[in-house]
Amino acid sequence: MSVRPIVASDRDDWQHLWTGYLEFYDSTVPPEVYEKTFERLLDNDPMTPMGLIAQLDNEAVGLVHYFLHYHAWKVEKVCYLQDLFTLPAARGHGVGRALIEAVYEKADHLGAPNVYWTTQDFNETARKLYDRVGKLSPFIKYVRE
Repeated sequence: MSVRPIVASDRDDWQHLWTGYLEFYDSTVPPEVYEKTFERLLDNDPMTPMGLIAQLDNEAVGLVHYFLHYHAWKVEKVCYLQDLFTLPAARGHGVGRALIEAVYEKADHLGAPNVYWTTQDFNETARKLYDRVGKLSPFIKYVRE
């Protein structure tokens, strides 16, 4: 397995993976969001979303999106791991763990030692992994309606 930054030639594979992620959460985004998100993933600004793709036998099987931001309680930036997805057929092969660990490595390299993410409470399969690679926080997320 390999994990590497997303490049322009990954467009179709990335869209397939991100669509799978959105469908898992019963969500959709309009075509212009796909276009803008992919454009941002390629722009090399560490304050916009960045992305990695995982490959098994030269097939794209997973993706992660993450970005850095400033934090009022810290001097250094923090890293938000926003989207993580592995194709169902590739689950159980260490893809999710490899993607999270790659984000940890990238965040350390960029001076953002704190990495955090959210998931839905029903995502029990992913939470088993998250319990091994991270620490559950006591925070509950609220959003504006």
